[in-house]
Amino acid sequence: MSKPELLAPAGDWEKLQYALAYGADAVYIGGQAFGLRAYAGNFSFEEMKQAVSWTHALEKKIYVTVNIFAHEADFEALPAYLKQLEGLGVDGAIVSDPGVIALAQEVAPRLPLHLSTQANNTNSYSVRFWLKQGIERVVLARELTLEELREVRAKVEGGLEIFIHGAMCMSYSGRCLLSNYLTGRDANRGECTQPCRWGYALMEEKRPGEVFPIQEDERGTYVFNSHDLCLLPHLPLLRPLHIDSFKIEGRMKSVQYVASTVKVYREAIDTLWDEGEEAFQVKLPQWLEEMDKISHRDYSAGFLFGKPGANSHNLESSHYVRDYDFVGVRLSDENCEAVPAFSNQPTAWIEQRNHFQQGEVLEVLTPRGASWSFEVKEMWDTEGAPIDVARHAQQKIRMTVPENILPYSILRRAKSDKADQKKR
Repeated sequence: MSKPELLAPAGDWEKLQYALAYGADAVYIGGQAFGLRAYAGNFSFEEMKQAVSWTHALEKKIYVTVNIFAHEADFEALPAYLKQLEGLGVDGAIVSDPGVIALAQEVAPRLPLHLSTQANNTNSYSVRFWLKQGIERVVLARELTLEELREVRAKVEGGLEIFIHGAMCMSYSGRCLLSNYLTGRDANRGECTQPCRWGYALMEEKRPGEVFPIQEDERGTYVFNSHDLCLLPHLPLLRPLHIDSFKIEGRMKSVQYVASTVKVYREAIDTLWDEGEEAFQVKLPQWLEEMDKISHRDYSAGFLFGKPGANSHNLESSHYVRDYDFVGVRLSDENCEAVPAFSNQPTAWIEQRNHFQQGEVLEVLTPRGASWSFEVKEMWDTEGAPIDVARHAQQKIRMTVPENILPYSILRRAKSDKADQKKR
């Protein structure tokens, strides 16, 4: 039984590198137009060219989102853009609009097309329809149960992709008008302001100005605030379905999020497919612990076991669970200025992403192997001057470490006593 592709979000060049370093088989990115994440870092044409070259050199795949619901004016620039993607040799364009699909097939016939979850495919008949139109892979709607996934797979021979992890839009497959109505920014054109995360209260039509809390909470209620999706514990149920690609949501999430989720799902898929379910269940608690270390809302299984109820929404708050601070990344030595040796101890170059100081315990998440912790002792700036606090945004520092820190490693700091703070 072949493994599913592990498909990771890459909101910018740095996240693409981390996704691939931590084990993704493929990444999906957005250009500077025509995608549904207008506020992600996104890629210029030259950056996209570099990204395709980097990804293909690692024998992995790269897909580009072109999944807006296009208006007439969009079709002025779309032909040239689609031809550019075809010329770059991207492995697929993720599309949702039938007009964009027809145009792509006309002007860029060698560009593979994947149908976005925005197209709301919830049954085998619609999937087969799109496959007949030349679509190579269909990203199924999030609203499908395990049994429905099983039925669709049994009736469809083409490529299928599902989301297994990430934030859930209150509209699930994303066809929402709230942002457009309340702020004038169209979610279906990449500009969602996430008004579903705001607090709401009830007002009766004939009593304007008199607000009735839906729950006994002076802040209102968060009736649209869906939990995040996490299908990690349920991978053994998905394994027999022969789904072609498992997708992680999150092009606007942090580098830490990308690294952590990709590493966990890479290890989980490899363990389940190569060693079996017994080995998977033994390691599952440590993977779930890692999932709790990234910024997230409470997790749920989405629609996998039926329509989500109140327990799949957080009705009291839209806040994230943040037990760890992301404080730095390991830099390659060649990217830093040449400076004299500082210490007889091993050292590593770090780029600061949040302040930290001497005496604190940091945890190292590495592309390979288990996480480990150490106490910050000696640090120097790029001029060789000793420092006790890394306080400047993206400050490059050198610090002593008890052992080598692999490139692309993430440094983080626990906010509570829940985390393992053992020192080496």
